[in-house]
Amino acid sequence: MNFMIILRGNEKQNTSGNMPSEEMLTEMNKFNEELVNAGVMIGGEGLHPASEGVRVTFKDGKATVADGASPGVLDGFWLWKVKSVEEAIDWLKRIPNVDGEVEIRQAFETEEFSDIISPEAVEQEERLRQKIADQNAKAASGR
Repeated sequence: MNFMIILRGNEKQNTSGNMPSEEMLTEMNKFNEELVNAGVMIGGEGLHPASEGVRVTFKDGKATVADGASPGVLDGFWLWKVKSVEEAIDWLKRIPNVDGEVEIRQAFETEEFSDIISPEAVEQEERLRQKIADQNAKAASGR
């Protein structure tokens, strides 16, 4: 099962634009290494403050662009592959230096759509996932 772990942080810290401390980054990197070594972490990133983001709203086929991300503080995210939500919670309880709320959301698996999409669409999804994996492997090797 794949899950998105959403870090909703401290609004005061997030909007100040201050970078995390070296100690905080060291602890987070140590935790990320544990996740990778356990085969749990698929991806993840810390995010710049919402004030540096852009929000695009769609209505009646028209896109409107505005400065600043959506309300609420989103500090970062992970994508994890685990066997259950309980396993995700167990890992989540070990996150260092968190001051805020963390949300866990399960990602849909292609198979969950098998009743509503064609076998060709399932194959296309699998090809796209493989292409992404190949591109990531190529980028990681520096080619």
